[in-house]
Amino acid sequence: MSPVAIIILLLVVMIAITIVISCIKIVPQANAFILERLGAYKETWSTGVHFKVPFIERVAMRVNLKEQVVDFPPQPVITKDNVTMRIDTVVFFQITDPKLYAYGVENPIMAIENLTATTLRNVIGEMELDETLTSREIINTKMRAALDMATDPWGIKVNRVELKNIMPPTAIQDAMEKQMKAERERREAILIAEGEKKSTILIAEGKKESAILDAEAEKQAAILRAEAEKEKMIREAEGEAEAILKVHQANAQGLQYLKEAGADEAVLTLKSLEALATLANGKATKIIVPSDLQGIASLATTFKEVVSDDKKQ
Repeated sequence: MSPVAIIILLLVVMIAITIVISCIKIVPQANAFILERLGAYKETWSTGVHFKVPFIERVAMRVNLKEQVVDFPPQPVITKDNVTMRIDTVVFFQITDPKLYAYGVENPIMAIENLTATTLRNVIGEMELDETLTSREIINTKMRAALDMATDPWGIKVNRVELKNIMPPTAIQDAMEKQMKAERERREAILIAEGEKKSTILIAEGKKESAILDAEAEKQAAILRAEAEKEKMIREAEGEAEAILKVHQANAQGLQYLKEAGADEAVLTLKSLEALATLANGKATKIIVPSDLQGIASLATTFKEVVSDDKKQ
């Protein structure tokens, strides 16, 4: 075989090997390949190794099945109360049907962007400015439902829609800042007034408690003073009674001693009168003295009997 024939044979073998290698396709994880035969859809390749017929079949599109995020630029929208603002959105979507995604719409990302803008205008147009600023979750839910329904024929599932920024006009922003400042000052004044009110109430309650404690202490002191005075009077009365009793006993003993010493009736009578005079020194003692001597003598005799009785006892 001539050298030229050998070279041609080697070239043919290399071309054949190259064609065979190009017909072997490996589909990575979370991807799908759209295979066409003579320009018509044939099948969708999933993850793994696949072979195609050379010159007849071709891989028309490689589809990413992972969740994707698209950040769309701000869109001008008008609220129900005729306020123009700019809102940019972030859409999270995932391709669920590679065939519909490949043949459903010419440019899916551009279609989603335009659909997002029109849906956002429809949703914001039904809301006022204040409601728009405070209802992001409601807007996100409405937009996700509308986009998911519209993109379903394209093999796309919209998982989530988020409003990234809401930018009102400069005049509206200045008015909102002034309103927020006034609201903060109002809350500060309310908090200060409530603090002063609570402080006044606590001070009044403290004074009330102090007055109650002072009254209780004064009451206890008055009770203690009254009890002390009562105890003093009782002790003084007991002391006076004991003193009178001792004087009486001493006089009785003195008369007894005189009697034992043999004193006559005149001496006894005189001593009895002295004893009566001593007894009359008491505050509650009343002595009636008889006008005749016979009465005095009888009184002396009675007093002598009393002394005798005391001795017996």
